Amino acid sequence: METITIHIEELIKEPYASIICYPKASKAELKKRIMELRKLGVKTIKFSGEKEAFNTPILGKGCVGIVVIAHRNGEKTALKIRRVDADRNRMSEEAEKLKIANSVGVGPKFLAVSRNFLLMQFVEGEFLPKWLEKRFKKDHVKAVLRGILEQCWLLDNIGLDHGELSHAPKHIIVNSVYKPYIIDFETASLNRRPSNVTSICQFLFISGQTAQKVIEKVGEVHKKAVMEALRSYKQDRTKANFEKILEACGIKL
Repeated sequence: METITIHIEELIKEPYASIICYPKASKAELKKRIMELRKLGVKTIKFSGEKEAFNTPILGKGCVGIVVIAHRNGEKTALKIRRVDADRNRMSEEAEKLKIANSVGVGPKFLAVSRNFLLMQFVEGEFLPKWLEKRFKKDHVKAVLRGILEQCWLLDNIGLDHGELSHAPKHIIVNSVYKPYIIDFETASLNRRPSNVTSICQFLFISGQTAQKVIEKVGEVHKKAVMEALRSYKQDRTKANFEKILEACGIKL
């Protein structure tokens, strides 16, 4: 699908107005949102990606927001747009969770927030399942998997539960230098018992299509040993028990 780049003043045109005010624009809401974008310093919006809204390419679409590329001060960023029909009336809570994740080096870097928009670092790369289809050395794949688990360990340590890592095909992006990024903290919580490590192990090593791709890349994993290591970790979330998980998954250094 063709990539489209427009200046924010052109957002008054359809279908861009309905994307910025997804799923339906009103003149008052559109005017307010264009003003917010000006205050954030956004100059242009780039409609590109594998998803679509109103036959227009976008990066992502979920229950809370639409994600597109935005440029401000010559910087390429990811812009999350709050849906008009979202179950929350502002983006500040998700922004706070992202900043907490950033405090331990996890997630795309937080840049700015307004009521209806969240600006973040744009991560150039591929979602993990697609990345796993490429021909990489086993050591590179193991390093990426270890990096994902280590980030989940950091989130567990600060008590921030991502909430969607047990099925995460669209929540991990790997860049060109084999660095994984956990993205999308819209359902993250400090009030739940964190289960990031156990959830991601289920996704990567226990069951599902992604786990099968992992086996194809790094070899068979002894699932019983992984489950036993996870049980020990649940009971006592120590670094030693986390290291046992890495060992059981065959990705310890």
